[in-house]
Amino acid sequence: MRCVFVQFRCSPGKTYGVAEAIYDREVVSELYSTSGDFDLMAKIYIPEGEDIGRYLTDRLFDIPGIDRTLTTITFRAF
Repeated sequence: MRCVFVQFRCSPGKTYGVAEAIYDREVVSELYSTSGDFDLMAKIYIPEGEDIGRYLTDRLFDIPGIDRTLTTITFRAF
């Protein structure tokens, strides 16, 4: 499994609805409300061999109320 973090910027007043929709899809391992430029951050494990962009696009990025995302791919450092 490949671990990625995705941050979500939501339309005003839509953060709770977006969070519920993300949980309903049963894709994320963890989901947090955050301060700063983005409203939510999710920890997601992508199955080996899956295209990360397609996996996320097909499962999450079509949720209404998401204005922008930022995906951070993790690497094993040690």
